[in-house]
Amino acid sequence: MSRAVFDTAEYDRRLDRTKARLREENLDAIVVADPANMNYLTGYDGWSFYVHQAVIVTADRDEPIWVGREMDADGARATTILSADSIQSYSDDHVHSPYDLHPMDYVAGVLDELDVGDGRIGLEMDAYYFTAKSYTRLQENLPKAEFSDATLLVNWVRVKKSEQELAYMREAARISENAMRAGIDAIEEGVPEYEAAAAIYDALITGTDEFGGDYPSIVPLMPSGDHTGTPHLTWTDRPFEDGDPVIIELSGCRHRYHSPLARTTFVGDPPAELERTADIVTEGIEAALAAAEPGVTCEAVEKAWRETIAQYDIEKEDRIGYSMGLGYPPDWGEHTASIRPGDETVLEEDMTFHMIPGIWTEEIGMETSETFRVTSSGAETLADFPRQLFTA
Repeated sequence: MSRAVFDTAEYDRRLDRTKARLREENLDAIVVADPANMNYLTGYDGWSFYVHQAVIVTADRDEPIWVGREMDADGARATTILSADSIQSYSDDHVHSPYDLHPMDYVAGVLDELDVGDGRIGLEMDAYYFTAKSYTRLQENLPKAEFSDATLLVNWVRVKKSEQELAYMREAARISENAMRAGIDAIEEGVPEYEAAAAIYDALITGTDEFGGDYPSIVPLMPSGDHTGTPHLTWTDRPFEDGDPVIIELSGCRHRYHSPLARTTFVGDPPAELERTADIVTEGIEAALAAAEPGVTCEAVEKAWRETIAQYDIEKEDRIGYSMGLGYPPDWGEHTASIRPGDETVLEEDMTFHMIPGIWTEEIGMETSETFRVTSSGAETLADFPRQLFTA
């Protein structure tokens, strides 16, 4: 019995939009290797992306085909909406093979059986789990095929969320709130960093009284002390010390949908410069959120942030946000629209973004972030958590 978390009609709509994109790109098929895109199109959900797997969509076939390791086929039957004929698996001797076998040899055979082996086939060339060898094996097996880079084709289909997707993201936001509170409460002088990380993880998995949590696509990030100017560090076994700033970036996860949240806390009495920076970040993020509405561009939202912090003689070169939602390790981002100069993507209702306009210097870092949905009249932040500098 399938435990798919969306009804068949939703998957049908997703597939129809994907096939429309195939026709626009003059593609006969696409080989989807990004596990988030595989989940989006079929519901497949398993920790099997360390071996090669794929979902194949053709312009003509009613259902996609899932292709994976034989031992994972039952997982496909358990989590997808696919019929038995649409779940195909390769034998285990293709995995780390001593016989010069490769899973893409099998995928090539499936493409041939679908009569697209000599057609124009899209590949997710820049997906994390699609390797250079995957590409060369497909070329060797299908010499008459024309391969095209279709890395973000499905990602762009995912940009606008359905009501059920938004419901899962709001549930993820409730988990994020609980986990952030647990992390902030655990941080105090003398407590090892890993204890705060453990408190966060406990809250991420425990979820709420109504529903549990899933593993997030990114581990909780927790740079502290001299390292808060480096945003992507995790925790150590070092005890927190008086005078430590600590950044926490995390996300609750519900049925693979995320709602990231970042806040900064300080062990002891924070210096005036950090308090000033926190006020500037808050003012800037509020200006950017106020600018986010249908019809404006991503770069216009970033401009509102940039002009606000410029009043305080601060410049920031990095993007301040990105489209996100459904994800698997190592990222919850969709790799499409970014809130930064030069991105002319026009915001539409039901797009979702993580806005994280941190200010990092060589001395100190300050982060406050919000996940928001574009509504018909502006931005709806999904989490309800104080937007301030915390202290321990």
